[in-house]
Amino acid sequence: METESEPYVRLATLRQLHRVVAELNTARSLADTLQTVVDGIVVGLGYELACVNLVRPDGDLVVAAFAGDPAAEALITGRVGSRASWERRLTMGENWDGLRFIPHTEGWVLMEDDVPQWHTEGPEPRFEDEWHPEDRLYAPMYASGGELLGVISVDRPRNGRRPGAWGREALQMYAFQAAIAISNARLRANMQRALVRLEREQQALRASEESFRQAFEYAPSGMAIAEMGGDQHGRLLRTNDALCRLLGRPASVLRRYSFSDLVHPEDIGTLLRTSAEGGRAELRLGRRDGTYVWVSLRNSVVADAADGPRFLLTHVEDIEERKRHELQLAHRASHDSLTGLPNSAELRSRLGARLCRRPQSVRATAVEALDAAYEGREVRTGYEVHGEAGGAGEHGFQPDGTDRFARADSFEFPGAVAAPADGPYDHHVHTVAPATDIDDGTKGLAVLFCDLDGFKSINDRFGHHTGDAVLIEVARRLTTGVRDGDTVARLGGDEFVVLADGLGAADAADLAVRLRNAIIPPIRVDGRAVRVGASFGIGWASCGMSADEVLRSADQRMYIEKRSRSKSHRRAG
Repeated sequence: METESEPYVRLATLRQLHRVVAELNTARSLADTLQTVVDGIVVGLGYELACVNLVRPDGDLVVAAFAGDPAAEALITGRVGSRASWERRLTMGENWDGLRFIPHTEGWVLMEDDVPQWHTEGPEPRFEDEWHPEDRLYAPMYASGGELLGVISVDRPRNGRRPGAWGREALQMYAFQAAIAISNARLRANMQRALVRLEREQQALRASEESFRQAFEYAPSGMAIAEMGGDQHGRLLRTNDALCRLLGRPASVLRRYSFSDLVHPEDIGTLLRTSAEGGRAELRLGRRDGTYVWVSLRNSVVADAADGPRFLLTHVEDIEERKRHELQLAHRASHDSLTGLPNSAELRSRLGARLCRRPQSVRATAVEALDAAYEGREVRTGYEVHGEAGGAGEHGFQPDGTDRFARADSFEFPGAVAAPADGPYDHHVHTVAPATDIDDGTKGLAVLFCDLDGFKSINDRFGHHTGDAVLIEVARRLTTGVRDGDTVARLGGDEFVVLADGLGAADAADLAVRLRNAIIPPIRVDGRAVRVGASFGIGWASCGMSADEVLRSADQRMYIEKRSRSKSHRRAG
């Protein structure tokens, strides 16, 4: 039953409640807000003790703020109670319109749970609504979505009585406002953490961009960023100083080009095949002075999280020196170290590139041609060896009787065969040879085998130094006497071979005479004049022959030509 002074008590309490609620909104942090909540209960709602049990991310509740008793505050602040224990407390006792009151007569069952306690023993109540030290009153705080934020615990009302209807409503209203203040404080804290994190990320991004810029600009090798996709695909957007120096072009000029504009025409296919992430290629890029430099390109895609791949980052490394070294090694492997001419292996490689293993066809008789047309086939003969018919036993052999061109896969003479019209060599332009030494208009690949006359005596009389000088000069004269595109090779010792394509029988004979006449003039070595002669044998390459067979044929012709001349005519020095 309310007393006459109750309206005045309500008004004073309402003013005090308004004051403490206003203070809730002035707190700067979540910790300040929680402390303001418990301080407001002690100051404005007439309780001697109050604490806030805040729900943690794992669901348990921690004593986050305490007011009214420093000793109790030191004892339980920071201690944790399990969610299960709290749910048990909030479901038992009396429900006071959202508040939960557990009288001392029932609270004894909670003395052993893990919820932090500060209650002390006291005497039994003397009247019905007297507050007992073991009474418990809780005000749950909920977020707008109904999620439990925490629980306010109060104890020891100053008037010593359990709160009446007005006191309960005031505590409930205060808990509602406290929940709003705590939610706002959490939101501000999350926003502040997000802003701090964003600022750190932006600082890290700026630092990363600066690191990339410095790494890009001051990299010792070339770097470029090119546009990827769209009408301007491949256009250079940015280049570093190393690439500008390598190509001899300023960055402002390079932005007008793409790599496809700068690459050597022969390497454009290689560039297109490597215009993707992780692509690698070795190719030539054009310099400002018109020369080309060998580089190694390595690509990677700079991706945009929203739009996908946007730019192509290309690393350009100068490999000119390595390529030059590789070419030198390749040249040494394929060229004679003394004369600089292609060596025996390179000669056989060039010959083999022109020849296939398909036998050369010969003209069939009218009856054979008619039969072949009727049966839908083409008549072809077996292999032909130009030179002495049947490969006379003495020709192509050294004086000791050994075959100078013998190989494991020795040449055989199969009989005439009928090959199908279609085969693996249909797209190959077959090399043919004149049928006889009389010029019948057929143009073929002539193989001139040259053996020097009198060279051994020069070596014996004047030494290998003079002999090497003679070989170098002979190589020069042979190279000077042939056309561009013809091959002059040193087979070994004092033997040379000339490959001349597109010659008839008479042309080849004239070439042999010119080259012999070029070799005969004296050669001056260390103030001494020496002379050598030369014997030439002319063979013809044709499909169906191997490189060794072609060389054997020319060698046989050379020996025939050498023996047909007297020794006095052969020796020229």
